[in-house]
Amino acid sequence: MPTNLPPIVLIHGLWMTPASWDGWAERFRARGHEVITPAWPGIGDRTPAQVRADPHALEGVGLLEVVDHYDRIIRALPEPPIIMGHSFGAIFTLMLLDRGLGVAGVAVEPGNTAGVLTLRGSTLRTGAAVLTNPFRKNSATPITPGRFHYAFGNDLSRAESDAEWEKNAIPSYNRLFFEGVLAIPQAKKGITRVDFLKPDRAPLLIIGGEIDHVAPLAVQKALLRRYSEGPAVVEYREFPGRSHRIVGQQGWEDVADVAVEWAAQHAQAVRDSRSGDPA
Repeated sequence: MPTNLPPIVLIHGLWMTPASWDGWAERFRARGHEVITPAWPGIGDRTPAQVRADPHALEGVGLLEVVDHYDRIIRALPEPPIIMGHSFGAIFTLMLLDRGLGVAGVAVEPGNTAGVLTLRGSTLRTGAAVLTNPFRKNSATPITPGRFHYAFGNDLSRAESDAEWEKNAIPSYNRLFFEGVLAIPQAKKGITRVDFLKPDRAPLLIIGGEIDHVAPLAVQKALLRRYSEGPAVVEYREFPGRSHRIVGQQGWEDVADVAVEWAAQHAQAVRDSRSGDPA
């Protein structure tokens, strides 16, 4: 039998480690959820500083390798979880829901999946250090403090952003990044493709941040339009003044509470329907 509250799996994004979720994980555990925050392959239990010092385990790791890693973790749980992801982790969340996993999903500032062609110059600027050097496709490229300030810390002073870089930033998984970007124009064959019309997908909440440079609101709204064509539940919430650092930015508690309350409510409806109980 399921426990009173479903477990929650938190999937971090590119340039980050599970430490970026620390506040959310603690807050959700205080509500009674079991919370799992697995790292992408190659990170392990290392700190961001340790990963920056030796990023070799990140080299050559591909997108499906990471998604399959989370797939195995989720299938091994005693009951289906709520799946929440941020940024690239939100793309993984969409792909995992597409595989039939989870009782609810929350995609926080997701980037483009295959077939979602909306792009903004700010997105390309954040990835320029990786994308302009295809000879380093299987390498791990550091994100400099200056680029981090543009991508994650645009709500902060440079000194404050540098402190956040020191606390959280790790190099890019270049192969994964290239695969994700190259999949965008391939609606039917791209590695990040999902079936927007899938009728039995778990309920999905998409969250956007107003001043996000990495995954601007236009991307989330494009995803919303595509998912809204199908019969499964999809909703959208937008938070003013939030950057790509939304999961740790001042006021993150408001975003976390909206995410978990929405997900828990919809997850319970799914669990009831699967058990044959009235919603």
